[in-house]
Amino acid sequence: MGKAAAAVTTPRASEGPFYPTPGMRTPDVDNDLVKIEGMVGKAGGDIFTLRGTILDRDGRPLTGRRIEIWQCDMDGNYMHPSDRRSANFDQAFQGFGHDVTDDAGRYVFRTIKPAIYPGRTPHIHVKVFDGDRELLTTQFYIKDHPENSRDGLFNRMSEAEAGAVSMVFVEGEAGPEAIVNVVI
Repeated sequence: MGKAAAAVTTPRASEGPFYPTPGMRTPDVDNDLVKIEGMVGKAGGDIFTLRGTILDRDGRPLTGRRIEIWQCDMDGNYMHPSDRRSANFDQAFQGFGHDVTDDAGRYVFRTIKPAIYPGRTPHIHVKVFDGDRELLTTQFYIKDHPENSRDGLFNRMSEAEAGAVSMVFVEGEAGPEAIVNVVI
C-alpha cells in the first residue's frame, strides 16, 4: 500500500452511549463475537468475517495496535445496562471483541452483519489504540444500505469518507466477508 491507497483518513465518529466498559463484557473478549467460550450455541444473525489493515497516512502498516468493535445483536439490542432493550440481548452473541494487528497491520473479526438499531442505520462501532492511547473512534456501515440516507452521523461524511467506512460483502474462502482498511 502506498500513499494513494492511504489517501482518505478514516473519519472520526461518535462512540455512542453503549460502549461496554470492562465490567460489562463477557470474559471471552476475543475476535470471534459469534461464539462465546463455554456456550453451546452460536449467535443469531448473518455471520461474516470483517478484516482489514490499519495504516498510517503514508500507507505504512501499524503493527501491534489494538482494535475493538462493538455492536448490537440481530434484534437491535446492545449489551449495555443503559440500553432499555438490553434484557433481550442475545446471550450467545459476544457484543464486543478485540484483535491486535499483526506484522502487516492486519486485523480480523468474526461477527454478524450489523442490524438496525432504532433511529440508526446498521453500523459497527470501532476503536483503535496504541497501548492505552486511543487513536481513533469510528463506525463502519453497510454500503448502499437504504437507512444510510436517514442517518445523521452517516450523512455528515463526504462521499469519500463514507466510502472509507463502508462494508461491501463478498464471498470469501470461509463465507461472506468485508474488508475495511483504517487510515490513521
